[in-house]
Amino acid sequence: MACSRNLGLLTGAIIGAVLAIFGGVLIPVGDNLIGKAIKKEAVIANGTIAYQNWLVPGSSVYREFWIFHVLNPSEVLDEGARPKLEQRGPYTYRVRYLPKENVTEHDDGTISYMLPNVASFEPEMSVGTENDTVTCLNLAVVAAPALYPGTFMQILLNTWIKSSKSTMLQNRTVKEILWGYTDPFLNSLPISVNPVLGVFYPYNGTTDGLYRVYTGTEDITKTAIIESYKNKRNLSYWEGHCDMVNGTDGASFPPFVKKNQVLRFFSSDICRSIYGVFQGKKIVKGITLYRFTVPREAFASPTEVGDNYCFCTDRVISQNCTLAGVLDISACKAKRPVYISLPHFLHASEVILHDVEGLSPNEKEHETFLDIEPTTGFTLQFAKRLQVNLLVKPAAKIDALKKVKNPYVFPILWLNEVTKDFRVSQCFIETSAKQRVKIQRQKISLMVRGFTLSQLYPKEPGTYSPPSQHHAGTFVRIVLSGKKRDALQ
Repeated sequence: MACSRNLGLLTGAIIGAVLAIFGGVLIPVGDNLIGKAIKKEAVIANGTIAYQNWLVPGSSVYREFWIFHVLNPSEVLDEGARPKLEQRGPYTYRVRYLPKENVTEHDDGTISYMLPNVASFEPEMSVGTENDTVTCLNLAVVAAPALYPGTFMQILLNTWIKSSKSTMLQNRTVKEILWGYTDPFLNSLPISVNPVLGVFYPYNGTTDGLYRVYTGTEDITKTAIIESYKNKRNLSYWEGHCDMVNGTDGASFPPFVKKNQVLRFFSSDICRSIYGVFQGKKIVKGITLYRFTVPREAFASPTEVGDNYCFCTDRVISQNCTLAGVLDISACKAKRPVYISLPHFLHASEVILHDVEGLSPNEKEHETFLDIEPTTGFTLQFAKRLQVNLLVKPAAKIDALKKVKNPYVFPILWLNEVTKDFRVSQCFIETSAKQRVKIQRQKISLMVRGFTLSQLYPKEPGTYSPPSQHHAGTFVRIVLSGKKRDALQ
């Protein structure tokens, strides 16, 4: 009888130990199962959830524009005074809602495509209509000295500028300044030139690309990484490493994103690759997201961040590469003097900010961020913000620019490309989360049972004592600590 009882105690102890061990074994097994599920569905291959969301964005994406209106045009034109600016907006357009075009899968684990450009005005999300008028910079007149620096050519240009009654400033509708208008100065030129221009002209009906990215089928760590842009791995705009096309297009990143990563992405809008660093966690619709922001260092001067040396292209305007916060992208804008910055010259040098009046930079409204679901690598929320500026320079032979005292960067508008609601891959993410929770609960259940049995049936017969709540509570707290607790939240 004693032998049978001892055998029962021993059996119970063994079963408890096995259950506890099996629960512990499920930790890497469960994580491995989750990893395999993610790897199966996160690659850009026809039939996967990632492919469906990659082909046609599930979220609504909008571009909000704020146009800078000049409050003191007479003083600017007659005295060369600092422009007093007032932002007007937002004027909102829905973008990125058409599927990718010319999608072609290749044998080397890459897929190529074109991004269609489209913008549809959203009146209910705007402060006014597209026909609202603003006083803004005259794009053609201001760009003339940069395109034609020679004295003789500027004398000729001055004749046509005066005959067209053009000045440094102009009145334009929101629609015209964004998407294009027939410029009277350009239209008066006796040479063949397209007289239509606008900040984003041409846009509707055009495409961006060709992009070629890795699908992740051969290497999951390369998922969505750009292999080439327009059939090249370099842009031909910058020197050294600045000219490289790095990272993804920002819509997604390789799965299993870590907080200590630097996430690189390419933006054709600013003609360069840029990067984001981890800022913190965000809980949205019950899903934990990692927020990555573009840091101040990305636009710092080379004297502060040496790696930015190759983004300094004009030593005169940049005061020998000591100024921060603006990027000369004229090389990719047909030599037009276009400068890109963060809105309101956020993180720019004080001298740049104080060349104009009326700007109020702050990080909350003007920084760029990406909110990424770390397991899948999908970008679920984002705000990509940038400001478009033109360099205004004195031109002694052009009457419209004679009053300009010194070169300065003149803001035209800033934009915020943003998701208003996300549905991208939410089903996949929620399903993955439920699988994770289910597996974690199974692990915890088995380990608690094993712990309880090991307490009910100790190794030494006759020393039975029921497990206390303290023991069980301690065990559960241990199990729920660290990653396991995070998985259940």
